[in-house]
Amino acid sequence: MKTVLGVGLIGCGNISSAYLARAKTFANIAFVGVADMNAAAAEERGAEFGLPAMMPEALLAHPDVDIVLNLTPPAAHFSVSKMALEAGKHVYCEKPFVLDVAEGKALMQLAEARGLRIGSAPDTILGASHQLARHMIDDGAVGTVTSGTCFVMNHGMEEWHPSPDFFFRKGGGPILDLGPYYVANLVQLLGPVARVVAEASMPERSRTIGAGPRAGETVPVEVATTVQAVLTFESGALVTLVASWDVWQHDLAPMALYGSEGTLHVPDPNFFGGDVMVTKRREAAALPQWDHPLGPPNRTVSRGDVADYRTAGLADMAQAIVEGREHRCNGEFALHVVDVLTAILRSSEENSSVAVSTRCRRPEALDAGQATRLLKARQKR
Repeated sequence: MKTVLGVGLIGCGNISSAYLARAKTFANIAFVGVADMNAAAAEERGAEFGLPAMMPEALLAHPDVDIVLNLTPPAAHFSVSKMALEAGKHVYCEKPFVLDVAEGKALMQLAEARGLRIGSAPDTILGASHQLARHMIDDGAVGTVTSGTCFVMNHGMEEWHPSPDFFFRKGGGPILDLGPYYVANLVQLLGPVARVVAEASMPERSRTIGAGPRAGETVPVEVATTVQAVLTFESGALVTLVASWDVWQHDLAPMALYGSEGTLHVPDPNFFGGDVMVTKRREAAALPQWDHPLGPPNRTVSRGDVADYRTAGLADMAQAIVEGREHRCNGEFALHVVDVLTAILRSSEENSSVAVSTRCRRPEALDAGQATRLLKARQKR
């Protein structure tokens, strides 16, 4: 049996570089090739990373491809993942997994019938900071979590992204684009969500591209760009989530969870690292020694040095296939996150509380030893 699984990438947009660059540090995976409906995009990305470029049909038929990494735009996630499963390949998809629950259930049923795995980003929940937050909750450091607040707010992607159109179309918007990071982390920390209620608005009907060859061109806005929601968890916790692309500046923390014995401050779940802080009632409390390998900064962005271990979820899925265990960023978990996100949007449209129909188990925690195994030297096939 293989101990290193071959990965074929479909969708050579901006995010593909991040996956290909980070993948070199992980065990159990090796990229076989890249593909895109735009042959030039595939050729460019393949040349950048020394990989063969091909059309999607050829990649799906390639005998060395065990897992298809689906990095296409959200509107194509379902169709591309379906084709990959029908071709007998496991699938790991960029977030959001799908755009509605029915699509997700159809893919889950197809995968189960064919004995295949489905995984999906975000995998930032596996980062050192979020696993430390998980440890603190499980250890009872703040008692029972009763409520929380989450804020993910900026002024959108059009200032820096050369082709931001899809952010403002169906499948985009701050809830489906950035919401997966926050909801996935909340679910891995607190468990499944039972119901949501939300309001939404669309203050601007168009956005102006600020960078690249299309600078100055306007793109239409078709989705809500400010959403405020309250999530009721099965545990009883109530968490407020505010996601907006209509905010120029704010001083609100990305995530805070309030417990019966204290408060847990969790860093931005869009990244793997950051500072975790905990109080025992009103006083700051000490954190345990936490030498977790998915935490040290390894990339510099505009905000400074950050921890970016994108591909950890894909590597964990490959390792899980080899070992015969459940992978952490699994289909059941991803489907529940999509269910919560789409329920938020539906609530804002229907002006009513919406029940979340799916449930999932909290993914297994990823301690330092398990994370180190994901990063060990590659094995031979």
